[in-house]
Order: sequence, then C-alpha cells, then structure tokens
Amino acid sequence: MNCTLTFGDIYSQIIVWLIVLFVSLAAALGLMGARRPIYALATVGLILVLSLPFLLFAFVTTLLNHIEFSAVDALAEAATDQDVAASEGQMSRQSA
Repeated sequence: MNCTLTFGDIYSQIIVWLIVLFVSLAAALGLMGARRPIYALATVGLILVLSLPFLLFAFVTTLLNHIEFSAVDALAEAATDQDVAASEGQMSRQSA
C-alpha cells in the first residue's frame, strides 16, 4: 500500500473552505447591525455546520484517490525476509 497524497492535493480545498468561512463572517458582520444579533451567530454556526461535512467528504475522497495498492511477489518477499533474518543473526553473533 502506498499513499501519494501531498499538501498540494488538498491546498485548493482548504482555500475554498477558508473563503466560505470568511464569507460567513462577513454575513455575520452584516447582520450584526440588525436588531437581533443572535441571527448573526446563527448564520455563522449554520454555515460552518453545513460546510464541514462537505470539507470532510472532500478530504476523505482525495485521500482514498491517492492510495495505491501494488502487487508484491511472494517469493521475492520471502527471500527479503530471509536476508533480513540472516543479517540479524550475524549482528547478534557479532555483539555476543
């Protein structure tokens, strides 16, 4: 299993979510002048609560798209395991 995800892959998603966050704060400041400032807090809360699942979905799907499964030859893996075991045996003999 190999993950090829880089920060550049999710950078645009973070930028879009920050834009949504700043737009909701601007809307809250606009509503702050109204008679009921509770609407401003409700607007920010509603926008954040509704946008977080989409952000999470975007992150998870991007991550899943960057996970690669590669076939491993069983004989080559067994030979590598034997080489590692042999070198560990030599190291333990040398230290004793």
